[in-house]
This record gives sequence, structure tokens and C-alpha cells, in this order.
Amino acid sequence: MSDLLTAVSILFILVGPLLLVANRLTLPTVPFFVLAGIIGGFFIDPDFVLELAQYGIALLVFTYAVRVDLEAIQTVIVDGEFIAFGQILILGSLGVVFGVALGVAPTEAVYLGIAAALSSTIVGTALLQREINMGLVRGRVAMSLHFVQDLIAIIIVLILGAGAIESDYVATALVAGLALLFLAVFVNRYLFDVIGEISGDSDELMILGVVSLLAVFVVLAEYAGIPIAVGAFAAGLAVRHDPVEYLGLFNGLQSIRDFFVAIFFMTIGALVVLPFVELGWTESIDKLLLVGGLVLLTSVVKPMITTVLLIRRGYEARSATLASINTDQVSEFALIIAIEALLLGALSQSVFDAVILAAAITMVTSSFTQRYDEEIYRALADRGIVTGQHKRIDEWSNVPSELFDHVIVVGYGRQGRKLVETCKDLDYPYVVIENDPARRETVMTNCDAVVIGDAMEQYTWEKAHVNDARLIVSTIDSEPVSRRLLSSSFEADVTLRTDDRTLALDFLEQGALYVSHDDLLAGQRLVQQLQALIDGDLTREELREQQLIELDRHADQTPLHLR
Repeated sequence: MSDLLTAVSILFILVGPLLLVANRLTLPTVPFFVLAGIIGGFFIDPDFVLELAQYGIALLVFTYAVRVDLEAIQTVIVDGEFIAFGQILILGSLGVVFGVALGVAPTEAVYLGIAAALSSTIVGTALLQREINMGLVRGRVAMSLHFVQDLIAIIIVLILGAGAIESDYVATALVAGLALLFLAVFVNRYLFDVIGEISGDSDELMILGVVSLLAVFVVLAEYAGIPIAVGAFAAGLAVRHDPVEYLGLFNGLQSIRDFFVAIFFMTIGALVVLPFVELGWTESIDKLLLVGGLVLLTSVVKPMITTVLLIRRGYEARSATLASINTDQVSEFALIIAIEALLLGALSQSVFDAVILAAAITMVTSSFTQRYDEEIYRALADRGIVTGQHKRIDEWSNVPSELFDHVIVVGYGRQGRKLVETCKDLDYPYVVIENDPARRETVMTNCDAVVIGDAMEQYTWEKAHVNDARLIVSTIDSEPVSRRLLSSSFEADVTLRTDDRTLALDFLEQGALYVSHDDLLAGQRLVQQLQALIDGDLTREELREQQLIELDRHADQTPLHLR
């Protein structure tokens, strides 16, 4: 234990200065975590790193399984199953063929196929957390895809856990693993609230109860002779996903998750064996060929195939592409499988090193592709490489053909609902644009005119009759959507929403009629402004001048330490 603590201490001492550099240059932190691990790998015993990686990944899997909202992803779970199975079948086969072509034994090439096929929930969920929280369809789809992949990965872990496929072991392991998952669902539905009642208002007792729940599932996994990562994943699913009711619990687990995220990326870096530094020329070239092919399959081929499959399922090109870009990394479950296989002698050190290096590279590149995903999509779309269908928009949308001089409300959240109620009270025509699958049934039931589509796509606006609209009101705090509206040649006036005062002023300068700033007005204030504008009691010039005065006054009243 002391050796493990020493290893962790070395890694955190190394990563501190690197994170300061990342923060100073506003760069993604993942590359610096991996770099710290690579440096630390020269000072830490590889056996300790492997042990740390096993426990660290298992605990990290738990913290991410806790965040799985089964109700939120059930609207796209069928698509997730279709895409996940198709992705694993195609990429897995390509990975195996690629490995065999380079002279890797077929039994070991299977692990290359697994590495190419599975994507990282840890990386993907972290990078897409804002999109998931906002209910964007690409966030829902990516979350569903990762969840289904994790379930498939658990089955693979159970099958390959013994290092050899033996019928007796496989049957026992599968039964034990499925039993843990069913137990997790049972606890989630019927017993988890009991922990909350016992804990009362104490967040500390609640966190302790959840940690105890994790310990029980891990012990059950060890008793059944299956990897502890399966027990940790099941324990995470057993926790009721309700960040509102259990706010203190989720805030506490957030800190635990952040700690193990750092451990995860640093251990990946520490496991990397650098070609031409720690290996000879011949061995380095052979390994780089494996790594290069695996990175190509993971970072390029997998997103391409996923995009095609999503578009064939009826998703728009942008949502399909952005969700697919989120799959361009090697999964932590693939690393668990590779570590287990290495320890059991089923995987050679050379192939294992290739998988680890490919994982490190793809996790670093994924942080950059996610940051510039819009630019990547636009580059592909402008060249005609990515073209989508509009099947789902046509099926789910309901817009009267005679709609004219209407208000387009983007987003059916709290403010969106109030705006729709106002339009109904005034008997004024409107259409709602909503992109969250979880709200689809609600908005279709409550609204007279609705378009279920991506506000970044031109077809969505055509469907909403934007050329005949009088006013566009965006109720979502999304800079890309806001800039998309401002850059369009719509004749209708545009009102936007942002929490950033600087952006609010920038949007006004670029032509926005009004910008809803949460520190200045709530949903009711926005409704009042809309009603006054429609009734003619307030002119466009008066509205813009009024907000400029309010923003300036707000800046003067803001304490210096908050500016």
C-alpha cells in the first residue's frame, strides 16, 4: 500500500506544474495528465502502475455509472443498441483483420479488435457533459451509445476474464455478472431511497452509504470470481440518478470522480513504453505500425462508420457527426480487458504496449477533436462529404402550412414554456424548435406548432417557416446557436440568451434585438418584453437602448472581485 501511495504522490507532484501551464495557455488538461504519467513511468515500478490502473479504473467506472440517467437515454436507447452493435461488429472485425495482417496471432488480434471497437465512457461523458445537461440530441445519443457499449464490454470482460474461453467459467461468470446488474436495478428502483431516509439530511451519511454500497458490490464480484470493475459498474447503476434530490451526494461524488480521472489518465501515461527510447529500432517500427493502424481505426474509421449508421437511422448530419466524433478514443474497458489478459498470459507485452500507446494517443487527440468538433463538421459539410436526411424532422414536426408573421421559440425549457403560454394568451402564432428527445412527447402534446430538429441546421429553420417569421427568441444559453442565428440572413428580429455579459454586448453589436441575461431578468421579464414588442408598446430601438443601459448599470454594480 505504501508503494502505491508513493506512486500516486510522484504522479501528482509531476502533474502540478504541467496543469499550471495548461491553465495559463487555456489548453485541454488531458494531454498534460498523460504527459505527467509518461514522465512518472520512468520512476515507478510497472507492477504498481498496473495495480493502480486496475483499482483506479474500477472506481472511476463506478463514478461514471452513477451519472447514467436511464430515463434520459431511453428515448434513444434503441438507436444506441443498433449503432453499438453495428460499430463493434464492423470495427472489431477490421481490428482483428488488421492485426492478423501484421503478423499478430489471431487470439491476440481479438484484443486489437476490442480496442478499436469500444469507446471511452470516461472521456466521452466528460467532454460531452454540457451537451448532456442541456439535453441536446447528440449528447443523448452519445450517452446511449457509450452505455450500450459498456454493457457489451462487461459481457466481453466476463467471457475473457479467465484468459481462456471455458464453457463452465463463461456460464458461471455470465450468470454472476447479470445477477449483479439485475441486483443493481432492483436496488435503484426499490431500496436506494431507504439509504436516503436513513441518512436524513446528512450528505456525509449519504456519501458513506453509497460508498458502502460500492463495497458490497465489489465484494460480491470478488466472491463470484469476476473482475471488480463489473461490480463497480453495477454499484454505480444502483445509485438513483436524481441530482436535485441528492445534490449533496452528487457534489461529493464529483470530487471523487475528478480525483480518479486524474489517476486514470496519469496511469495510462505511466504504462506507455516509448518507441526508440525504451525499445530498439526494429521493435519500435513494428509497434508503431500496430499503433498507427489502431489509432486510424479508432480516430478516423470509427467516427465515419458511426456517422453513416446514425444518418441511416434518420438523424441529421450535424447531430450524427458530432455524436460520432465523441467515439474517437479507446475505451477504459478495453484497457481493463487488456490488463487482465496480460496478467493471465493471454496477451503479449508487445501487443499490450501497442494498445496502451494507442489509448494514450486517442485520448489526447479526442480532447482536441471535441473542442473543434463544430469546425470539423463544417469542413466536412461544406465539401459535401457529410450529407444528412431529414426523415425524423418530417415525422415528428407539425407546422401549419399557413403559418405567417409568427414567433419562433428555440427551446422548450422553463422560459420557452412561458413564452408559448404568452403567445397562446395573446392568440399569436408561434412555432417551437426543440432538440431534446426527452422533451419530444411533451412539446408535441402541449404546442400547436413544433419542429423537432437541430437549430444549427438550415432545414430546421425552413421547416419553421423562418422567412415568414416576425421574431426569433432563443431561450438556450448556447454560443454556437446564438452565433449561427446572428450570421444567418433571416429577416426576423433575433433575441438571444447568455450568462456572459461580454457575450451579451457582443451579440447586441452584431445585430441581436435583445439578449436575455440571467442576472438581469428572469423568464417573466422576458415574457413582458415579448408581449410589449408584439403589442407595439415598445419599439425595437427602445428595447435595444433599454438593455444597453441595464447592462452598463449591472457592470457598475458588480463587485470588482467578480468582474
